[in-house]
Amino acid sequence: MNKRLLLGAAGAGLVVVGYLAFAVFGVHTLFIDDKANEDIPVFASGAGASNMPSDAMTDDDAAEMNEFMADEGTPFVDEVDEVMPDMPEIVIEASGSFVDRSHPAVGVAEILGDGTGQRFLRFEDFETDNGPDLNVYLSSADPDAPAGEFDDDFIDLGDLKGNIGPQNYEIPTDVDLGRYKTVVIWCVRFGVAFGAAELMAS
Repeated sequence: MNKRLLLGAAGAGLVVVGYLAFAVFGVHTLFIDDKANEDIPVFASGAGASNMPSDAMTDDDAAEMNEFMADEGTPFVDEVDEVMPDMPEIVIEASGSFVDRSHPAVGVAEILGDGTGQRFLRFEDFETDNGPDLNVYLSSADPDAPAGEFDDDFIDLGDLKGNIGPQNYEIPTDVDLGRYKTVVIWCVRFGVAFGAAELMAS
C-alpha cells in the first residue's frame, strides 16, 4: 500500500514539475519556432521598398519610359518633377551582425532611415533560439559586456516578433543611437541575452 502511495506521489510530482517547466518557465518555446516575414517598413513620408536604392531606374529605362509617355500624350517626367517633390529615399544608416550570447544568434541588424528623423530597426537573415519573454533592446552596453549590464541602460523596442525571419521595430525619434548602439535579444524572465549586435554607422 505504501509503495502505491509513493508511486502516486512521485507521479503527481512529475506532473507538477512538467507543468512548471512548460507553463511557467516556458521551456516549450525552445521546441517551437516563431517565424516572422515582414517586408521593408513603409515610412510616414511614403518611402517604402520601391524607393530603395536597388530599385533605381537605369538611364536607358528612363529614356524608354519618357519616349513612351510622350507618344501616349502623357507629361514628360521632368514636367511631373516640377509638380511632385522628390520622394525621401530609404538608406541604411548603421548595421551590425549578431553574435552568440547565451544562445546561438545569426543575422544582420540594420537601422533604416529616410532623412526625416523616423527610423526603423530591421533584422535580415535573422535566427536565434526561441524562448520565454524575449524582447528587443537597444543597450548602451557593448555586445561583449557581462549580461547583467544590458538592462542597466536600455530602450525596450517591444516583444521579439519571431525567432526566425525578417522583422521591423520603430525607434523613438529621441533615441540617441550614438549611446544605444547595441541590439540585444533579451530574455526578460531569466535576465539573459540570447544574442547581440553592435550597430556601426554606414
